[in-house]
Amino acid sequence: MSSRCHPNCQRAAAAKEDGNFHLVLPDCYYIDDAFGNSFMVWFLCLVDSAERAATVAANLISTARVILKLDREFTEYSAQFLVDNALVEKMEKQQQRRSKITVKDCLECAFKEGIPRYGHWAHLGCVSPVPPFASLMPRVPVKGEAIEAKELKDAFELLEHGPVGAKLHVFSPEIDLVGENGVYRGPSSNGTSYVGLRDVILVAAEKIKGEAVGTVKIRYKKETSFMNVSLSQMFTRLAQSGDESQTIEPTGLLVDFIVLRLSQ
Repeated sequence: MSSRCHPNCQRAAAAKEDGNFHLVLPDCYYIDDAFGNSFMVWFLCLVDSAERAATVAANLISTARVILKLDREFTEYSAQFLVDNALVEKMEKQQQRRSKITVKDCLECAFKEGIPRYGHWAHLGCVSPVPPFASLMPRVPVKGEAIEAKELKDAFELLEHGPVGAKLHVFSPEIDLVGENGVYRGPSSNGTSYVGLRDVILVAAEKIKGEAVGTVKIRYKKETSFMNVSLSQMFTRLAQSGDESQTIEPTGLLVDFIVLRLSQ
């Protein structure tokens, strides 16, 4: 990270070092009005959530392009570009100062705007205003569709065409205790704490000792790693203190699947 970057970049990085994944920070972006004038807009966003969604979307684009041989080798594309553009677009559409973007939002942004390569845009987590000359940066066109699936069996079919985006129900301390060769099975005791949903990429599925297991790529506590997740484990979560919004109906650990289908 450049020392000349916006001070809030330092604050965001410090928050992640502390593992504070729900810190809300003020971000600023420039938006062009109908007359072509650029003005600054300040709004609140869940920074880490947006970055995770954008990172998964950018990774799906990179993988799909190399599978179709549109790129000779795996090429990284800018997740921060997706954060900057998808977040502002959704904020304008919903007329809200606080917005949350999904992997699908990011992919649809790439369909509309294209995407620059990694290194041709600001670093991930940067909250500096996007400079006017950024519109001149070369972008790779992204044409295709985002296909969603709710059921695991449908995700298996999507997996035949390449990695699949998904959301993982995360519980602590279980996720921290999986280890390199272990299998994440969700909540295990009364001391379990529900962290929330995290965007991941399902890259493979196989049977391990008779159990259906998926391998996912996840970024958690500033570390990116591969982890085995049980595909057969189910769980439910009851409302606490009468808050029905906290209830989770019986479900698997992986939900909300999405795949990028590019057209050549």
